[in-house]
Amino acid sequence: MREIVVFSGSAHSSLAQQICTDLGVDLSPVEIHRFSNDCLQVQLQVNCRQRDVYIVQPLVPPTQEHLMELLLMIDAARGASAAQITAVMPHYAYARSDKKDASRISIGARLVADLLVAAGVDRVLTMTLHAPQVHGFFSVPVDHLTAIGVLAEHFRGTDLTNTVVVSPDLGNAKTATQFARLLGLPVAAGSKQRLSDDRVVIDAIVGDVAGKKAIVLDDEIATGGSIIELLDRLKDLGCTQAAVATTHGLFAGKAVERLRSHPSITEVISTDTVPRPDGFPELQVSSVSGLFAEAIKRIHDGESVSSLFDGVDPTHAPPQPKLPF
Repeated sequence: MREIVVFSGSAHSSLAQQICTDLGVDLSPVEIHRFSNDCLQVQLQVNCRQRDVYIVQPLVPPTQEHLMELLLMIDAARGASAAQITAVMPHYAYARSDKKDASRISIGARLVADLLVAAGVDRVLTMTLHAPQVHGFFSVPVDHLTAIGVLAEHFRGTDLTNTVVVSPDLGNAKTATQFARLLGLPVAAGSKQRLSDDRVVIDAIVGDVAGKKAIVLDDEIATGGSIIELLDRLKDLGCTQAAVATTHGLFAGKAVERLRSHPSITEVISTDTVPRPDGFPELQVSSVSGLFAEAIKRIHDGESVSSLFDGVDPTHAPPQPKLPF
């Protein structure tokens, strides 16, 4: 069987190292050089010929820099005659740009997918796309992992009496519902209108939250605007306190300050798909390195990746029997 070779860009080398530890392989070195004209050059320091190459690189700030690194590493692996190249992208930043909802705007999620394929990627491994339909923008296989099982495990064994799972918006309500089922809890959702990148209005909460504790579940927290707006509405409706859980804890701008100072928040939990922010010692981080390592192993061995989530997410359920026509 072909060897596994794992490389990492500069976006999140600690996660790549942990994935390699869980896999039982070495993280292979990469040399990234910046020329005086600001152009990047990438050189993979290990033989890739007829090997299965996995490149770990979440798209985190500076996003464009890390995207270019990833494209160059894919191109280098293709030029080095790799048998198969998999981009391991724990966070796919451009997934928010998934539709043309205004005049003369680009659909960034599709463009990035095209760039990855043009660079030479054979497969993409990612987690919790902001818009699941981005999966369909790729002309190569995509394995889409979920972190709701890992996040739910954090809350098992804690007192969940009189607790409700709350989604900040109706678009995330399906995931929040499945998360609530894993914990045996009811679910509620906010009705959100986005005014700008960091300004939202939540004008209603669908579901009963009065006198209850909340677990607020979101796929990604950037500036924290949606979460703070939701917490304020929950407090107005009699919600007593809230834990905040997210897969991608970017915590950009004033997010850390906002979350640390809000009186309703009891704890904030994220995964390590992106690097831990500075100045947030209270943040609890659950690792998804084991999930990625197992997914890589199954891809390499030609086994089912979706079976990782049996009983966790019905999106990955076995095929249903056909109707008897």
